[in-house]
Amino acid sequence: MATTNPLQFIQQVRAEVAKVVWPTRREVVLTTIMVFIMASLTAIFFALVDLAIRGGLQALLGFFV
Repeated sequence: MATTNPLQFIQQVRAEVAKVVWPTRREVVLTTIMVFIMASLTAIFFALVDLAIRGGLQALLGFFV
């Protein structure tokens, strides 16, 4: 493995960081809102599934008792 001069390393890092396309503030806000919406929908879905499973199990166990 070839060793790199620290100065060359810093130059290479700066060159790579310059290639990064940073998101705009609007893109960050929109994607953040989308994440919150999707997390809320997922939480609601799993809450409903949990209620359905609980109700089904209570009905099934109530049938045997």
